[in-house]
Amino acid sequence: MKIETERLILLPLTIPQLELWTTDIPTLENELQCSYKGDSMEGFWLDIVKNQIEICKKDLENILFRTFWFIILKHERTIIGTIDFKNLPNESGEAEIGYGLSPDYGKKGYMTEAVNGFKEWAFQQPTVQSLLAETEKDNLASQNILKRCNFQLTHCNETLWWRVKKQNR
Repeated sequence: MKIETERLILLPLTIPQLELWTTDIPTLENELQCSYKGDSMEGFWLDIVKNQIEICKKDLENILFRTFWFIILKHERTIIGTIDFKNLPNESGEAEIGYGLSPDYGKKGYMTEAVNGFKEWAFQQPTVQSLLAETEKDNLASQNILKRCNFQLTHCNETLWWRVKKQNR
């Protein structure tokens, strides 16, 4: 299972791959035949991934909604970021997404392409009716990505909340 766009592959990680990501990136790079240019696995980020591994182990049926997906440049075979669902779709069919990109790869349209590819795949899933995303008020880059992907600002509190709905055909 993977999502392909013009320049990217979005690859959901298996539990063993998630574990390698936290302990042995060179072995993971070898397994995926990619070089890793994403976030360093330390501190808060490492804790988040380790926690997600335990959640994945308890819900194998929903692994695609529980795991992290690597964003891979097709031709360079370079892992440049991640995208994921924050949780399973709720009873209204809303699923929140999150994403991150290595700063070296910003301002090239990669994240817009990744979010659009992820959105297309998500809307093929019967349990997903809309996607949500949260941004910091000062994160204009992420806000612009969401706007280019047809997300609409829904409300503001300490952060900004965005939504895009599935178009019924």
